[in-house]
Amino acid sequence: MQTILAFILIFGGLVFFHELGHLIFAKRAGILCREFAIGFGPKIFTITKNETVYTIRLLPLGGYVRMAGEDAESVELKPGYRIGIICNENEAVDKIIVTNKDKYPEARMIEVEEADLDHKLIIRGYEEGEEDALKTFKVNPKAIIVEDGLELQIAPYDRQFSSKTVGQRAMAIFAGPMMNFILAAVLFMIIGMVQGVVVNDPVLGKLTEDGPAITSGLKEGDVVQSINGQEMESWEEIQKTIQQNANNELNVVVERDGATKEITVIPKLVEDAAGKRGIIGVYAPTEKSFVKAVGHGFTETYMWTKQIFIILGDLVTGGFDIDQLSGPVGIYVSTEEVAKSGIIYLLKWAGVLSINLGIMNLLPLPALDGGRLLFIAIEAVRGKPIDKQKEGIVHFIGFALLMLLMIVVTWNDIQRFFF
Repeated sequence: MQTILAFILIFGGLVFFHELGHLIFAKRAGILCREFAIGFGPKIFTITKNETVYTIRLLPLGGYVRMAGEDAESVELKPGYRIGIICNENEAVDKIIVTNKDKYPEARMIEVEEADLDHKLIIRGYEEGEEDALKTFKVNPKAIIVEDGLELQIAPYDRQFSSKTVGQRAMAIFAGPMMNFILAAVLFMIIGMVQGVVVNDPVLGKLTEDGPAITSGLKEGDVVQSINGQEMESWEEIQKTIQQNANNELNVVVERDGATKEITVIPKLVEDAAGKRGIIGVYAPTEKSFVKAVGHGFTETYMWTKQIFIILGDLVTGGFDIDQLSGPVGIYVSTEEVAKSGIIYLLKWAGVLSINLGIMNLLPLPALDGGRLLFIAIEAVRGKPIDKQKEGIVHFIGFALLMLLMIVVTWNDIQRFFF
């Protein structure tokens, strides 16, 4: 249960902040955002606020912000259609009933002659009982269309995604991955404030309970002046000297409480994935400072971003195998292992995953944010947008291929971890 909660909180949190970036900048540009969804599939929670329906859906495999104008969504009111309208006190149409008109006895019945819900915001037609007089009704920019019991707010052209400038559209798309990088930096900052940030001073940090350092008489906070006569100016120098002298006696000169002490210590030999080296059971010195924590957040984010791009480079050049990719199952299993180590490790894991999500979405692949940004960039260069149908087909094919890749990766995860 603990692992399930950790997975839902981490994965849901990453998706939430990603989609929040899209939502904030889309709304800033004046785009009507119809739905903000976490997950896919059937709705398990829904609430409507400020024109947007916020939903949590059953399958926690991602999320989306549905912006007006991205899909063919508006109902076309053709000449000859019989509709019901409900007007406000200013005679502007607030609600348009397309079907099941008998459920709205207060509605006025109109036979449509002309309707423009994108630009002019008018409906012209003949009202029942006054068929000889062609009337023009102004439509509220936030009017609701009712069809088959479902309500949909109209989206005038100036509220649609395609009506915005190249810069506004690009920012609304880029903001999702951007929020993932910001989230990662914040998480690493929190870790820096809680744990402290490693400083490269020639000082001993915390000591393990049974290591050679504590048994030889060294203490946390000792300032190391020299080792075997060699002056120490940084933690890196101390660490390197210890690692290179496994099972060798070291004469360590330290300053403690204003006095100089000489202590002999013998590093213990260890061998693991990093190779053979000497250790004395002492951690790097740390400092708790808001300024240093902020720097640590950005430094860690940059370091992990660089590392992930190196891995992507290996994938392109053939030095990376598809079996090394992980999907939701692999992330769940890894989260289970990380959760055993404590909250700090979970925060770090969340930060790394957030950077991964940001980078993956920026790849110039169809159906991803990077693919959509590529189409916007092409539009900026050629001076006009690519045909919507052609772009839609490219994104559909890309989405299908991504789903196929997800199935393959998930199957590999299942085989690797459960068989």
